[in-house]
Amino acid sequence: MTPRTGPLSGRKAQANRNDEAILRAAREVFIADPSAPVSAVAKEAGVGISALYRRYESKEVLLQTLCANGLATYIECAEAALASDGDPWETFAGFVRAVIDADVHALTVNLAGTFTPTPEMFEQTTRAVELAGRILDRAREAGVVRPDFAFNDIAMLLEQLTAVSGTTPERTRQLRHRYLALHFDALRPQAVREEMPGPPPSDEELGARWIPKH
Repeated sequence: MTPRTGPLSGRKAQANRNDEAILRAAREVFIADPSAPVSAVAKEAGVGISALYRRYESKEVLLQTLCANGLATYIECAEAALASDGDPWETFAGFVRAVIDADVHALTVNLAGTFTPTPEMFEQTTRAVELAGRILDRAREAGVVRPDFAFNDIAMLLEQLTAVSGTTPERTRQLRHRYLALHFDALRPQAVREEMPGPPPSDEELGARWIPKH
């Protein structure tokens, strides 16, 4: 007898659609208000609270998943940049543009310190740092980035641009690229008039933001 796979496939497809809707809703809800309850996510996603809890057992798990997905996107952007045939400047600039367009750092700005990162997230972070470091090293070695621009400055630059928003997603993108162009001009070696004041953020300063504020 041939197995009846149709209904099962349909249920799986619906579950996948629900999962995508939950993650989209969670991103919108928690970026707007990190203290919002899980019920607000279910309402925004148009799913029952029980359907949400079948997939994510707690708000903590949902936040961990959102930020793990953000790290995965960052890694994908870095891998794509390193695989490109562009020159060192275009590799660096293309990477930064891609991360900004993905709006990865909205998660960092709004959700850091609201949950406990998982060991898997720390592994992802190590990979992300390694890839982004290679991109910046190429740019430095080619002499296309000012020498006092440190690796940890990348995170601060991306977070600054995350604060820029417009009336629509497309307007937000336009504005972020506008101000990114100004940053890019300042990062060129020929823009250097004097060294930047103060040291760049340390690893400890960046990492401290992810310690839950209980």
